[in-house]
Amino acid sequence: MPLANKHKYKIMGALAALAVSAPLAAQQPERLEPGTMAGRMAACTACHGSQGRAGPDGYYPRIAGKPADYLYNQLVYFRDGRRQYRPMQHLLEFMSDDYLRQIADWFSEQHPPYAAPVPSRLPAATLERGRQLVMQGDSGRKLPACVACHGEALNGVRPAVPALLGLPHDYIGSQFGAWTNGLRHAIGPDCMADIARRMTPEDVSAVAGWLSSQSVRSAAPADKLPAPMPMACGSQAVVEGQP
Repeated sequence: MPLANKHKYKIMGALAALAVSAPLAAQQPERLEPGTMAGRMAACTACHGSQGRAGPDGYYPRIAGKPADYLYNQLVYFRDGRRQYRPMQHLLEFMSDDYLRQIADWFSEQHPPYAAPVPSRLPAATLERGRQLVMQGDSGRKLPACVACHGEALNGVRPAVPALLGLPHDYIGSQFGAWTNGLRHAIGPDCMADIARRMTPEDVSAVAGWLSSQSVRSAAPADKLPAPMPMACGSQAVVEGQP
């Protein structure tokens, strides 16, 4: 069998496996027309929810409406091994940069409504600590506020900073763990890995609890930050054309 056909069948097999194994509640209820981007993205939305609005199990994040460059970066990172999650790596293994760009653009243009946030069970004092870290940071430990990079409304910033609201508690916590343990990293300087390693498990729980329990005030990413980022971030610099 020619090598190109082997690659094609492997991709098709990965797509089918993901679609079949996804939770039934996450499956697309609407009819998907062959040849459309919505139809092609069925393997993605099987886990990430219709239009990428988020999975029902508290782990798969919302990808709808995220900045296109952020989504593209993450697809490349999964494909090339910078982010470790085998189903995603298998799915993207033989996809070209051009097709990953099409996927990123499509999901960035989807704007389904946000679900109501799930109230946190954490104590009020813990949630207040989370709010302080998100809105003010902790200068004593050189922890910048989340809003300093992710926008005043925490809805992300173009070209490549994602929104933080509308994400499940478990997903937020797991990503901090992935940065800390080296399972997730970006182009250097990897600002989020640096921040994650400065945070205690209690910090992570407080931030995840506060963020995941907030309503979404604004869904669209901001065009720019009111002030320069407090840290250099390699992924943002690359898409902005900075050295």
